[in-house]
Amino acid sequence: MGRAFEYRKATKMKRWGNMARVFTKLGRQITIAAKEGGPDPDTNPRLRVLMQQVKKENMPKENVERAIKKATSKDEADYKEVVYEGYGPFGIAIVVETATDNPTRTVANVRSYFNKHNGSLGTSGSLEFLFDHKCVFKIAAKDGVSLEDLELELIDYGVDEVEQDGDDIILYGEFKSYSEIQKYLEENGFEIHSAEFERIPNDLKELTKEQQEQIQKLLDKFEDDDDVQNVFHNMKEDFEEE
Repeated sequence: MGRAFEYRKATKMKRWGNMARVFTKLGRQITIAAKEGGPDPDTNPRLRVLMQQVKKENMPKENVERAIKKATSKDEADYKEVVYEGYGPFGIAIVVETATDNPTRTVANVRSYFNKHNGSLGTSGSLEFLFDHKCVFKIAAKDGVSLEDLELELIDYGVDEVEQDGDDIILYGEFKSYSEIQKYLEENGFEIHSAEFERIPNDLKELTKEQQEQIQKLLDKFEDDDDVQNVFHNMKEDFEEE
């Protein structure tokens, strides 16, 4: 217990660095969700959660409408979710999740980032054994419901870790349990602030500060690419100065 939470706290400090990038990433997620499950949040659970996230991030209404329109427009190119895996310097495993309308461009960019920073792009699925794929819900705490009671209740729905994070509660569950957990939370009146998928490393590799900085330069290249949604790795990060 606690491994996922500590890793997530560290990685979230650097993810989605500014508002414009948050809106870009959320917009693509909305387009993909609307394409898969329809443009009506009432009948599309994934889109319903994203709409809660939109409110929390103060994303402009026109951005949301544009993203949904892209999903229903025949003139727009489809976004595809593609995952790339590889190794950075010092044997650090890196998983790059993308949402792209041009996979040829995206894979060329991802490969070039790895190559220019002494890393290498691997084959799909080659790093799966190094990470646990989890669904992660951030919800508002509810009066009269303790963390212990909530955890006991949700074990049967696939949740395996519950942590307090300020005024919010973070739930970690099995990847395949996403819809069951969301259904329980909605039916029991919990306010869902966000719902995401995370790849939690089974083991973190310790590097020197100089080595960390070298890896960070590669991670920053991925994060700066508009096609990239999330980057996961197994480097232990030092955030003492934050």
